[in-house]
Amino acid sequence: MTPVMIATMVLCFALSVSVAVSIGLASIAGIQMSNANMLISVKEMFGAINKFPLAAIPFFILAGNLMETGGISRRLVEFAKSIVGGVQGGLPMTCVLTCMIFAAVSGSSVATTFAIGAILIPALIKHGYPTSFAASLQATSAELGVIIPPSIPMILYGVSAEVSIGELFIAGFGPGILISLSLMLFVWAYCKWKGWGKNDGEGRMSFGRALLQAGWALAMPVIILGGIYGGIFTPTEASAVAVFYALVVGMVVYREIKIKDLYSVLRKSALSSAVIMFIIANAGLFAFLITRAGVPDAIGHWLEQVLKSPAMFLLGVNAALFVIGMFIETSAAIIVLAPILAPVAQHFGIDPVHFGLIMVVNLALGMITPPFGVNLFAACTVAKISLDRIVTQLLPFVLVILLCLLVITYVPGISLGLRDLVYAR
Repeated sequence: MTPVMIATMVLCFALSVSVAVSIGLASIAGIQMSNANMLISVKEMFGAINKFPLAAIPFFILAGNLMETGGISRRLVEFAKSIVGGVQGGLPMTCVLTCMIFAAVSGSSVATTFAIGAILIPALIKHGYPTSFAASLQATSAELGVIIPPSIPMILYGVSAEVSIGELFIAGFGPGILISLSLMLFVWAYCKWKGWGKNDGEGRMSFGRALLQAGWALAMPVIILGGIYGGIFTPTEASAVAVFYALVVGMVVYREIKIKDLYSVLRKSALSSAVIMFIIANAGLFAFLITRAGVPDAIGHWLEQVLKSPAMFLLGVNAALFVIGMFIETSAAIIVLAPILAPVAQHFGIDPVHFGLIMVVNLALGMITPPFGVNLFAACTVAKISLDRIVTQLLPFVLVILLCLLVITYVPGISLGLRDLVYAR
């Protein structure tokens, strides 16, 4: 059964069939080969999405779209620019810092790419930066949308591996800040070397004015994350609070969301949510079948024999995930692989929360690596540039993220230090 499923899935990928449909067809082929009742597919697909924490996904997507339409993202850009925009290379640094702040509510890298890229990519081009550099920078910075909590992939990992989503969220701050600071340091040095961005400070607001203007926007992540860790509401309930807050601020405070805008915002959010839920449903069926076939146990035993130490296990897993992330969408990869790899990681004595952060950071790299990097396609759409033109500029950013991934992998305290402090372990 398993060889048929894998062969079917690979064939579908080769024929450019979408990931969700490929996984679904492979699962159906597996059911047919095992002579099982086809009703299993309905039961398992429904069971995969019939989980309360998954309700956070459409709400966070809607909150991100409301932030974009309601002027919150633009005010966050001005605030970030008032902090770092005065130095050479300040505008690229503004892009990274804004994505970091925006990520604290949106939970989605694609939403971050469109919301922030629509403002900053044209601004970067206007200030003399190459279009390819602007698109590469935005695609990479938006990756923070799934690393800084709240994060949709973290929710999926928590559900799949039965790990506390609250602990995953708090553990995401360390890696997120590390990657943000590394990217800002890199773009500052790179712009110095290239001689770009000497006039980035033009039109920059004073810090006080930008802070006053962005006050309502900046309060949003404080309320959402403070509510989660203060025990006021769960991560799923926080997503609904984020939608309510973004709607009130956009319609009543900033008055940039009109009644007529709500249809397009809701439609875009519903389509994005449906795509993710369809992937989850098909991946849930696939995971059930391969688990039933004993694949996770077989892989676990094989890894134990080949990779003798935790360090070697993490190196092997990182290499595999990096390749997988290039071809399989992050959400689908997490749902399929987390139930397989998380128990093996625990066998090696690796904390499941730490391993979850490694998986999320690594697979997030797939969002900025060809051929199926969703952030790349989004950034290229905003910048109106073809994918092949940004590959050269993209390579240094990928190397920076890879170095950060190695540090996150082999220094667990970056992920677990704040978690252990908050949860008093």
